[in-house]
Amino acid sequence: MKRQKKTSKIQSKLITYIWICVIPFIVLLVFALIRLYSYYQEYDLLVRNITGANKYSMEFKDDMDEMMYRIIIGSANWTDAEEKLEGEDPKALISEARTHFKELRSKSTEENVIADLDALIKLLGILDERVDDILANVEEGGHYDENMEMLDMNIRTLTSLIQGDVQQYIYDEATNMEMLRREVASGLLTTIRVLVILLIAIILFIYIMSNRLSKTITTPVTELVDMTEKFAGGDFTVSYHPESHDEMEILAESFNSMVKEIETLVEDIHKEQENAKDAELRLLQEQINPHFLYNTLDAIIWMTEAGENKKAIQMTQDLSTFFRVSLSKGASQITIENEREHVKSYLKIQRFRYQDILDYKIEFDDDILGYHIQKLTLQPIVENAIYHGIKNKRGKGMIQVSGTQEGDDIVFRIEDDGIGMTDEELSHLRGIISGRITEDEQAGFGMANVQKRLVKNYGASYGIQVESEYMKGTVVTVRIPKVD
Repeated sequence: MKRQKKTSKIQSKLITYIWICVIPFIVLLVFALIRLYSYYQEYDLLVRNITGANKYSMEFKDDMDEMMYRIIIGSANWTDAEEKLEGEDPKALISEARTHFKELRSKSTEENVIADLDALIKLLGILDERVDDILANVEEGGHYDENMEMLDMNIRTLTSLIQGDVQQYIYDEATNMEMLRREVASGLLTTIRVLVILLIAIILFIYIMSNRLSKTITTPVTELVDMTEKFAGGDFTVSYHPESHDEMEILAESFNSMVKEIETLVEDIHKEQENAKDAELRLLQEQINPHFLYNTLDAIIWMTEAGENKKAIQMTQDLSTFFRVSLSKGASQITIENEREHVKSYLKIQRFRYQDILDYKIEFDDDILGYHIQKLTLQPIVENAIYHGIKNKRGKGMIQVSGTQEGDDIVFRIEDDGIGMTDEELSHLRGIISGRITEDEQAGFGMANVQKRLVKNYGASYGIQVESEYMKGTVVTVRIPKVD
């Protein structure tokens, strides 16, 4: 079963600050879009109203007059539905016009426009009645002279009045459009002023929030660095308690526990073996190196100041994992899975620092992860591979850490393609690891301590073997028994 990845509190805080900065821009954009859309709707309604009314201003009078004249003279056979010409229905034309202007009336809010439309609708009603009179005479037959007189006196007069009212309506709507244009121009200037003021306010807000975010991340790291410098100088009374409740709190707890554990170990060493004091202290330094912590925290500060917050957060998480496994609540044995995580976090931190020269690969068989191993077995060997193999090589190097099962044993291989060793150097290192050479050799001190602990816990048939070839690389094999 895969572990669920914990959400970083620092990362959550960073995302929250980003959203706090982004939301005002979204609000500003929504405000501008709403204002523009409101102006567009008003303008579009006026244009459509004028366009629709203009059709009746140009065509209605001519179409109605001609249609009624053709019906009166018999050119359009009104009484015979089969011979009636398509599109020559004055009643339909009036109904369509009345429906159109009633719809405009329902959407209008200006009093002068409403008055124009009321007059138009009333005239169309009168025209409808006069058309009914003529159509009734046509259906009855005869009444030619009377119909022609009604056409001149009623129909053409009414269509002229309707045409005039339509033009008056168009004029009033055009006047309203001009007023809207002025309002839009004035509103646009106001909107621009408001947007500029809000933009300046948002920029100032973001500046303040970014400073606050930077201090939130860098201040606790800087304080912990100060504590680490004091600790590196030999002050075991230091203790750090950050105000933030995030990964820095976990790191501070690990740091405080580390200080207390080291202080206790130093006191025990003084009591138990005065002659082995220097060696034991160096062993503790190999296990938990305050200078490594100092350099790592220094790198986190540099990343934060450079704006690489995600890398800083990731490095903080890796450092927290590294020290949690290093301490392991005082246990001397941990699972191989935890040892793998310890090596992985160490290599991830080192790759941040040496990204131009270091790459790595970790491959452990799944069926060995539940077995136990002496804590801090692989990390000193990996550290030796970096500082005495990869760093002395030109170009980028690769470290491969693997764990496999061989019968009742578990075998680890730490392989690097660094500078390697000459036969003389390899022989000297093997002598240090085996204990035959006891002189102070930093290059093999950590590996010698690992060998000493493995032999003590598992027997002489287990431990470290080293193979190396100059300019090609080094392979360190660690063999341990299966321990549930």
